[in-house]
Amino acid sequence: MASQGLTYEGCNFFRQRLVLSTLSGKWVKIKNIRSKDDSPGLQDFEASFIRLMDKITNGTRIEINQTGTVLYYQPGLLFGGQVEHECNPQRSIGYYLEALLMLAPFMKKPLRAVLRGVTNDQKDPSVSPAASASENNSSHCCICNTIHVHTVDTLKVTSIPLMKSFGIDGEGLELKIMKRGMPPGGGGEVLFTCPVRRTIRPVQLTDPGKIKRIRGTAYSVRVSPQIANRIVDSARSILNKFIPDIYIYTDHMKGGNAGKSPGFGLALVAESTNGMFLSAELASNPQGQGSPMLPEDLGCNCAKLLLEEVYRGGCVDSTNQSLALLYMTLGQQDVSKLLLGPLSPYTIWFLLSSRPNLADPGLLLSPLPSRREFLRHIRDFFQIMFKIEVQKQEDESRRGGDKVLMTCMGAGYANISKTLK
Repeated sequence: MASQGLTYEGCNFFRQRLVLSTLSGKWVKIKNIRSKDDSPGLQDFEASFIRLMDKITNGTRIEINQTGTVLYYQPGLLFGGQVEHECNPQRSIGYYLEALLMLAPFMKKPLRAVLRGVTNDQKDPSVSPAASASENNSSHCCICNTIHVHTVDTLKVTSIPLMKSFGIDGEGLELKIMKRGMPPGGGGEVLFTCPVRRTIRPVQLTDPGKIKRIRGTAYSVRVSPQIANRIVDSARSILNKFIPDIYIYTDHMKGGNAGKSPGFGLALVAESTNGMFLSAELASNPQGQGSPMLPEDLGCNCAKLLLEEVYRGGCVDSTNQSLALLYMTLGQQDVSKLLLGPLSPYTIWFLLSSRPNLADPGLLLSPLPSRREFLRHIRDFFQIMFKIEVQKQEDESRRGGDKVLMTCMGAGYANISKTLK
C-alpha cells in the first residue's frame, strides 16, 4: 500500500488529503498550489500544519519545491507522545485540532498535545469566504452572513462524546482550555490528550431523541466581565421560549490566561434524551477588523444558530459529520449506520467521492460545494462507499428538516503501531 499514491491539484481540502494519506499509508502529491495567485504556494498556516504532522509521525518525508506550489508527502508511522506546537494565528487552534481528533486514536503512544494560538475565532480574515468554507470544516450562517470555523469550545462539547460512542474513551481522553486567545494576537493554550485503540467499533446511531437540555459558555477576555452576562441574558430570551432546562456559564479569564487580544463569544450545546449533542458558536469580530458587534446581538444570533442546528437534527451536528464518517470508514468489518441532518458541503465532497452516481445530491447539501470532497477522498484512499438514503420528514411529525441515513461496511482498519501489553 505504501508504494501507491495519489495526485491532486489546488490548495482546497489540504488537511483532508494529508490526514487520509497518513492513515492509509499512501503518498500524496499536491500540485498547482495557488500557482496563479499574487502570493503563490503554501501559506504560513499550511506550513504550520505540515510541521504538526511531522511532529506526531516518525519517518515522514516532505518535499516542497522552491515556490511552494508543489508538495510531496510520504507519511511515516503515527507515533504520538508529548507534542507542543505553536499554531499560526491566521487559523484558530480548531483547524489543527480537528486533524488530531482523526489521527490520535491510531498512534503508537497516547497523545498529549499542547497547542498554542487562537482558541476562538469567528472566521479566517485572510481567506475569502468560499475558500474558507472549502478548506475548513465550517458552516455558513444565514443570520449574520459569515463563515464560522469550529473552535475549541465546540469540539470539546461535541467531538469528545462522539469519540466515546466509537469506543475511544477512558480517563486519558480530555480536551481542556488552559488559556483563551482571541484574534489577532492569540495567546491561548489548549491541552488535548487521547488514548490509543487498536480498532474502532461499529455504531448504530439512528435515533437522535428529543432535546432535553441546553448548556453553554459565555466567554470574555480583556473586556468588561458584564459583557458575558449580557450575552447570557440575550440568548436566554430566545431559548426560554422552547425549553426550561437552560444553564449558560460565564467564563471571564484575566491576566496571563486572557491572551493578547480582547474579545468575547458564546458556545451553546443542546443534549438529547439519547445522549446526542448539537452545538453552535459565535465570536466577536477581531480587534480592528469589521464593525463592532453588540453582546446582545451576538447572544441572539448564536441562539438562532443553535435552533437552526436542532432543526437540521440528526445524531451528529454539522461540526462532526466528517469525523463520524471517517470513524465509520475505519471501523471493524461490520455495518455502521448513522442518521445525519442535511450534509454540510465539506462532508458531501467526502460523500460524492464514495458514491459518484448519487441520484439527487441536491436533497443532501447546501449550495456550498466544499464538503462533497471528503467522501470523494474516502473512496480514493480507502475504496469505501456509502449507501445514502434520504428520509423525508412529514409536516405533521414536526421533526425538523429531511434526514440522511448513512450506511457503510467498515474497512477493518487496525492500529498496527499500538504497543501490545
